[in-house]
Amino acid sequence: MSAPIAAIDCGTNTVKLLIGAMPEVAVRESRMVRLGEGVDRTGRLSEAALARTFAAIDEYAALIGAHGVERIRFCATSATRDAANGEVFTAGVRARLGVAPEVISGDEEAALAFDGAVRHLARRPEGPVLVIDIGGGSTELILGTVADGPQTAHSMDIGSVRLHERHLHDDPPTPAQVAACVADIDAHLDACPVDPSVAVTVVGVAGTITTLAAGVLDLPAYDRDAIDQSSPSVEAVQAMAARLVAMSVAERLELPYLHPGRADVIDAGALILARVLARTRVPALVVSESDILDGIAWSLAR
Repeated sequence: MSAPIAAIDCGTNTVKLLIGAMPEVAVRESRMVRLGEGVDRTGRLSEAALARTFAAIDEYAALIGAHGVERIRFCATSATRDAANGEVFTAGVRARLGVAPEVISGDEEAALAFDGAVRHLARRPEGPVLVIDIGGGSTELILGTVADGPQTAHSMDIGSVRLHERHLHDDPPTPAQVAACVADIDAHLDACPVDPSVAVTVVGVAGTITTLAAGVLDLPAYDRDAIDQSSPSVEAVQAMAARLVAMSVAERLELPYLHPGRADVIDAGALILARVLARTRVPALVVSESDILDGIAWSLAR
């Protein structure tokens, strides 16, 4: 058996760790750190956000040491791409893990997300596959095939944290705020070179989408196994999105499957998913618990 590797995906809202000798996974952890809090407004990573993120990375460093990991790949996405003080983040990661974070491009982020999403599917889709990856700061649309990989990909600067901070200021958001958020999403989709309507299969990854799937399934708690490769109808997903947007944060916190760190921003993420699905022609969404983190791990295992 080969030595384990460690993959870390640090996004705007979440930092995730996978340790394993692929395809075997020994550790899968996630921490909601909100690294990108306020970046859309200030252009900088805040001291508090950096402290939360470094605390999570300290935990991950201990796990990595305990598992005898030989190689680490740390990928950082939207928040650190946008921050003027990103070098503070880079220095902190290197001090804790001995590697520098790779601030990957939107195109590479999309390719890794596509690989992670489709590689493990039990039913291998034929024809064009659209992968939707909604993060805190950006949303990736990746169109490709299982055989040939991504063919067209685009990273849009719309994500659950970014759009919530930009538009959805009341609790719950007002109809005018929701309309402004939808208009922002639609403008980005109009400019996006990826056409969702050509896909015969649509795969959704990451926490916003898996949480909506948990809501459609009405789970008594978040259940990764129940959510993975479920196929909720587009109609049911859109209804769930509308329900979440109409709720207050307090009401969302009562949902047993929703992580409390996602409660305030999932309204914007739900709107992004609903608007993308409105441009597809598929009856159902395939939900994958494997995502860019798995793609990063596989890139090390090759």
